[in-house]
Amino acid sequence: MVEIISVRFKNGGKEYYFNPNGIQVQVGDGVIVETTRGTEYAQCVRANNMIDEIELTAPLRPIVRMATQEDMKLLEKNKEREKRAMDICQQKIAEHGLEMKLVSAEYSFDGSKILFFFTSEGRVDFRALVKDLAGTLHARIELRQIGVRDEAKLLGGLGICGKPFCCSQFLEEFQPVSIKMAKTQNLSLNPTKISGTCGRLMCCLKYEQEAYEDLVKRAPKQESFVETPDGAGTVSGINLLRQTAQVRLESDPESPKTYHNCELCVIRSGKGKRPEGYVEPPLAELAKLRRKEEGGSVPVTEEDSLAAAIEAAFPSREYQEQPGQGERRPSRRRQHRHGKGEGGERRPREEQGMERPAEEYHPASGNRRRRRPNKGGGKPQE
Repeated sequence: MVEIISVRFKNGGKEYYFNPNGIQVQVGDGVIVETTRGTEYAQCVRANNMIDEIELTAPLRPIVRMATQEDMKLLEKNKEREKRAMDICQQKIAEHGLEMKLVSAEYSFDGSKILFFFTSEGRVDFRALVKDLAGTLHARIELRQIGVRDEAKLLGGLGICGKPFCCSQFLEEFQPVSIKMAKTQNLSLNPTKISGTCGRLMCCLKYEQEAYEDLVKRAPKQESFVETPDGAGTVSGINLLRQTAQVRLESDPESPKTYHNCELCVIRSGKGKRPEGYVEPPLAELAKLRRKEEGGSVPVTEEDSLAAAIEAAFPSREYQEQPGQGERRPSRRRQHRHGKGEGGERRPREEQGMERPAEEYHPASGNRRRRRPNKGGGKPQE
């Protein structure tokens, strides 16, 4: 174990570990540290604590000292000098006729170096500009080209949600975002609605992607042929968050009905022809697919939808350990859907109250074959 403190050089930037060197540092305190760029000012975001040496990717550097009032005055002076450097650089860019957009300027803590950030559609030859700036500002000059997402991170602003940009507040690194995420979450594919101020897809599309991917696995596909408690039909709509599907019944195709996913039995997944030779089971048998709890049917409510979404985001909640028992058993909804007993064994259809004729239709093979009798010889042990 080794003692460290965590600091940041910018708001919303990465956290870096440093050796406190025996000094007790509190959150919000300013410290002076030595970096590859020279002496820099940083703010503590995590006080002294112990971590395992395995978590360290590089040797720790000790902090030089705690920041003083003189250091804070020097920071304010550097900010004023940065504004003047920005104006001068803008003028020089116009004089040299370079196609580049200046974003910001940063002075090093000791004022010996100036770092300019800019954006450009292509490569820019700024060697003459660097020489001109160095002669005017009398400091080492470095120009760094960045992307539009980094530009938004540096400048900041408000998103369409009305809150400050995530990248400028807490995102340390940019995560890859694709249009497939918007499709999975059933969002509008209009670029103006799913793009941020930077013109790229919004970073927040990544936040709930894993939960949506898990919900997609549990839901039937569009245009699937399914059995419902009211008869067979075709899926015409899916609500992932509520875990429900809208089905056009063959008996009444003009009035689609909504069912929970656990009430559906998929006969054909996705688009295709109606299975040849398929015979719809009696309604009395199909009615047993309806989701029930304590003898009564349960409508789909907002509470159910929220619980289902949480359950999908945290799959470990599907199995709940009962007090006084050392083993886990499936939840009641999974027992009803799959026809399993308390021990997790599959029960024969006769014990579930779902008697089938001796001859069954199998959509996968398209053949009829005689169902084999249960070889277990009776009711599974509970």
